[in-house]
Amino acid sequence: MKPSKYLAAGVALAAAVLAGGALAQAKEQFIPANGYWVGPYAPGGSGFFGGMLDYFQLLNERDGGINGVKLTWEKCETEYNNARGVECYERLKAKGSTGATVIHPLSTGITYSLLEKAPADKIPLISMGYGRTDAADGRVFPYVFPLITTYWSQNTAKIKFIGMREGGMDKLKGKKIVNLYHDSAYGKETIPVLDAQAKKYGFTVTHIPVPHPGNEQQSQWLQIRQIRPDWVILRGWGVMNPTAIKAAQRVGFPRNKMLGVWWSGAEEDVIPAGDAAKGYIAAGFNLPGTSFPVVQAIMKNVYGKGKGEMEDRSRIGSIYYTRGLVAGIVTAEAIRTAQEKYGKGKPITGEQMRWGIENLNIDEKRLKELGAVGLMQPLKVTCMDHEGGGAVKFLQWDGAKWNVITDWIASDQSIVRPMIEESAAKYAKEKGITPRDCK
Repeated sequence: MKPSKYLAAGVALAAAVLAGGALAQAKEQFIPANGYWVGPYAPGGSGFFGGMLDYFQLLNERDGGINGVKLTWEKCETEYNNARGVECYERLKAKGSTGATVIHPLSTGITYSLLEKAPADKIPLISMGYGRTDAADGRVFPYVFPLITTYWSQNTAKIKFIGMREGGMDKLKGKKIVNLYHDSAYGKETIPVLDAQAKKYGFTVTHIPVPHPGNEQQSQWLQIRQIRPDWVILRGWGVMNPTAIKAAQRVGFPRNKMLGVWWSGAEEDVIPAGDAAKGYIAAGFNLPGTSFPVVQAIMKNVYGKGKGEMEDRSRIGSIYYTRGLVAGIVTAEAIRTAQEKYGKGKPITGEQMRWGIENLNIDEKRLKELGAVGLMQPLKVTCMDHEGGGAVKFLQWDGAKWNVITDWIASDQSIVRPMIEESAAKYAKEKGITPRDCK
């Protein structure tokens, strides 16, 4: 018996629907959103991923994606916990038509936990402004990108800033600096470079750890009061930051002599400290504000359509939010760069994304096209240099808002780069890695 023409038509229709579904899936680029929206570090995680996902939504709503490829994502709660971060990575790494495109761990500890997994799975890690500094040597870490500026670069800019405030780098000799740090892989990251700078410039540095989460610092500030330092560098995170600022006020340490890392320099770090935060200074590699054209585009095309990640719209334009926005920009531009090589209008693999990140070149012209001039510094990544920028600006809190008080201050690569290469070479030897030839 011959099949009826209706049955044949039905089979053809079903096949077309399945093909259409597969085509639609193939036109999507999946990016895991492994972050934290609960716990003591929720303000940082929710702000960062809010900005990043809003930017992806902007591209989908306004542009139809990137060359017709829609961006998709799934949230996975890591609670800023290393084991949970690895669990989220494993859960989402194979999703999407080409698997996970890139991972933003938003945690130095989680980044360390994924250092060997990501290259094996050929999924790049972007640890923008955090993570392992020696991963800037792309010969040894081909899949890890501490983009824009690393902790070591930032620290050399901090010492330059202190030198400027003291009247010259030669005036650092004999000064006393306390490094008050979160007792974690993140907090410990700058100890080696600070020690190297202390030796070079003749200041003394005392490293004082603060246990997680950082809401108890009485003994640390008693020690600081006894040391009577000229400056305190604050490497805090979450609740540790306003706690430190309020403790400084209690012991009479001037806040304009406190210099925070960029993870200690957001609105959520100073507003809870109230008047105690006035005059406090922090580093930054992105600037706050809602006047940037890209933020205005998000307000129009995302929130104007009843969408968007931020329930509290007052946080739009905050430091954490615009930092996530920068993460969204570099991610999307890397996808766009990879498409130029591997085919426009096609989703790319993690391996192709790695090439796209390594060949990123976001110059001033491109920043203007993106509506992001002044939001971030230009970025050019190479095989040798997975950092790509390195400069830092400093901001001061006046009790109501952050004010930019410097231009971009370049890092001291005469200190940083040799340390990066020495540390990366040691890691390569320990792990049996043959460094790539970047020529």
